[in-house]
Amino acid sequence: MKNTALTEKHIALGAKIVPFAGYNMPVTYEGINAEHATVRNGVGVFDVSHMGEFILKGENALDLIQRVTSNDASKLYDGKVQYSCLPNKDGGIVDDLLVYRIDEKSYLLVVNASNIEKDWNWIKQFNDKDVEMHNISDKTSLLAIQGPKAADALQTLTDVDLASMEYYTFVKGTFAGVSNVIISATGYTGAGGFEIYFDNEHADKIWDAIFEAGKAYNIKPIGLGARDTLRLEMGFCLYGNDIDDGTSPIEAGLGWITKFTKTFTNSEALLAQKEAGIQKKLVGFEMIDRGIPRHDYEIADSEGNIIGKVTSGTQAPSLQKAIGMGYVTKDFSKEGTEIFINIRNTPIKAKVVKFPFYK
Repeated sequence: MKNTALTEKHIALGAKIVPFAGYNMPVTYEGINAEHATVRNGVGVFDVSHMGEFILKGENALDLIQRVTSNDASKLYDGKVQYSCLPNKDGGIVDDLLVYRIDEKSYLLVVNASNIEKDWNWIKQFNDKDVEMHNISDKTSLLAIQGPKAADALQTLTDVDLASMEYYTFVKGTFAGVSNVIISATGYTGAGGFEIYFDNEHADKIWDAIFEAGKAYNIKPIGLGARDTLRLEMGFCLYGNDIDDGTSPIEAGLGWITKFTKTFTNSEALLAQKEAGIQKKLVGFEMIDRGIPRHDYEIADSEGNIIGKVTSGTQAPSLQKAIGMGYVTKDFSKEGTEIFINIRNTPIKAKVVKFPFYK
């Protein structure tokens, strides 16, 4: 198992460390519900340095990105970020990712930790126009500082006006006395905040500075457990759960990042699927009767016919109710439809609801 540059910090803080995507990662510190509430109402810090980062450079960098991703990266401008996915040749998804335009010929791709090698090899096979590719994952640290108080807690550490940064934009600047740091107004919690990218050698300095600056705002370290409950309350997909090599972006409700104004991997088949109409769809649901849905539980209709399966589920801390996501046949995808989750061989009543769960 690999460690991040901050693993020793997490251990010293009493984190419960678990193996995740090849790394020793903190899953909780004081408990998922408390950490979840910290991010929803205040400010918390996630170490997400296990994520992958690739730099693509050169005259044909954009061309390569356009051919391998589903979204239209030609719409990006310097300092703009885009959510996208890498479609495979069979209708599924290699990975979902973020695309950062540094300048006209330089891009940063941020990919999921478990898919770093897979994504690198996938993109590389399409690189037939000498695009310079650099995998900087192992030398890059990434902290996500999330919550409504994030801008206030971090402002003394940088000259960048954090409060005025638009969602899905970034700047390169000085942060905590370290130059060449990417400050990005992104995040996967729905609570607002920033992601900070920097070289591993600065990890201790930046971590300590963030916690010193955030003291007045009761800033706390947050584990991956709360990251999962936070993203699920927003209806955000998690690769390996809600999307994978066998799920289409159209079925997953990612039509908004699937742009047919260009040609990309499998775009013809995905367009045909969109035009013909999908047979199954990723929906959100909340439990009506008592029970917590979990990954891979069967979803049934009122007569016990299996109509799909759960991809993610939890007891949502902000909502005080059990929620989940799953694929169901088209006929059961409408808001308000009654469905049943088979929990330990017992059908438990639920209903389809609109994303996000937490409004």
